[in-house]
Amino acid sequence: MRPTLREESRETPPPSHFSFHDRHNLMAQVRKYLEQGRPREAFRLYKHSNRACILSLVPLLAKACGSLGLRECGKSLHAELIKCGVDSDVIVGTSLVGMYGKTAGIADARKVFDGMPLRNVVTWNAMIGGYFRSGDLRSASLLFEEMGMRSEVTWVEMIDGFASSGDLVTARRLFDQVPFEMRNVVTWTVMVDGYTSNGDMESAKEIFEAMSDRNFFVWSSMISGYCKKGDVEQAKAIFDQMTVKNLVVWNSLILGFAQNELSDEVLKAFEQMQSEGFDPDEITIVGVLSACGQAGSLEYGKKIHSMIGSKGINLNQFVLNALVDMYAKCGDLGSARYIFEGMSNRNCACWNAMISGFAVNGQPKEALELFKRMEGSCESPDELTFLSVLSACAHGGFVDEGMQIFSKMENYGLAPGIKHYGCLVDLLGRAGKLREAYKLIKSMPMEPNNVVWGALLGACRIHSNLEMAECVMEEIRALNHKVGSRDQVQYALLSSIYAASDKWEKAEKMRVAMVNNGIQKAPGCSFITC
Repeated sequence: MRPTLREESRETPPPSHFSFHDRHNLMAQVRKYLEQGRPREAFRLYKHSNRACILSLVPLLAKACGSLGLRECGKSLHAELIKCGVDSDVIVGTSLVGMYGKTAGIADARKVFDGMPLRNVVTWNAMIGGYFRSGDLRSASLLFEEMGMRSEVTWVEMIDGFASSGDLVTARRLFDQVPFEMRNVVTWTVMVDGYTSNGDMESAKEIFEAMSDRNFFVWSSMISGYCKKGDVEQAKAIFDQMTVKNLVVWNSLILGFAQNELSDEVLKAFEQMQSEGFDPDEITIVGVLSACGQAGSLEYGKKIHSMIGSKGINLNQFVLNALVDMYAKCGDLGSARYIFEGMSNRNCACWNAMISGFAVNGQPKEALELFKRMEGSCESPDELTFLSVLSACAHGGFVDEGMQIFSKMENYGLAPGIKHYGCLVDLLGRAGKLREAYKLIKSMPMEPNNVVWGALLGACRIHSNLEMAECVMEEIRALNHKVGSRDQVQYALLSSIYAASDKWEKAEKMRVAMVNNGIQKAPGCSFITC
């Protein structure tokens, strides 16, 4: 439970050498505490300040409450302001509207807004922003229509609000309506970012190329947008157009390469970035560690780990997660676990990285034990957690445990996807429970794909069950005919099963059919990845 402002005030008063009458020093100290993530100390200073400083401190504290989600502290602040009789001040009221709008208190925000005797354009913008955050696009639009005066920020709020909700048609209509004198680089950038965030790179490029002036953010947005679409070549082409770059743009390229699993390109870009005089930050490090994990490059990963200390990079949650993930994927579970156990806070991504590390490195028991620990923590497992645990069960042969874990997904409000069913089929198939696996596939709430059927066919080969293999192959043929696919893996598998069962004539016929249909046997494949 978060502390209220009144509870915060019970702390020991600040040291006597601090002058509460020096407004400049007081604000500087409050800012420092907030920047350091120490709102408790900031509120303590506010409680011991005099009335003259209140109006200066309220915007800072209200903003902190909004940014950190401290709604109860914000409400306590509001109550104190009412007692002081300053709640009707336009700056104070605007700060409260913004705070409530950011902490899911939109009804309270509107109550403050309606009760203000005076409002300025910033007040209206704060209320509109609150409506967009709460998903109430209609109320935001109505308020926008009521405004007597609009600023550049008003138009940006509206364009960004609709674009963020996926309504690009309305966002573009508003963009086209922006008065010429208010159409600045930020307005253009928000429209471009709206398109890139929604994957419409063609429209994004149209706006981008029409811009007379561009900031680093819009370049970064274009690079990230192309990378999300998998068009890394176009992202690199945009990057190469820039005559002046900054760290944000480099990070967009590095993270984009990492998202597309181009680990070699990540490391090349990282080296080039440093050669051009840019020092990495936390975001850079996360991208490079991800690439090290993908490539299994433990030595380079250790080099980056050392760099974190030498460069004074903050070991925040994301960096620590990336270190755990890198060491786990590179097979150094000792280092991964050492970092994991030393973390004071672990989010779901961190638990997943460690559980997955145990699963893929042949330690299924440890993966299950860690999953039980996670269930007892304050962090709930997600879909990826269950994929990792089910994979561990499959590789460890833990059929009963796997079935029980699969049934727990509903307890966490999670609906199993086709990959979860695929892992369960793999689990049953490895254990020789082929009929149970077949029944499971036929009872799936979604249509099975070739990966799921392939997992069962692979199990048929392991257990030399020709009858079930032919049955599964009929299902695969029907599916391939339906989707117009010619997947060589299943044909090659069935041929191998025939050969293993001494059905040489059928095996040869299958291979001839593969050749006649233009299907080449793959040198090697995996049927399911959980």
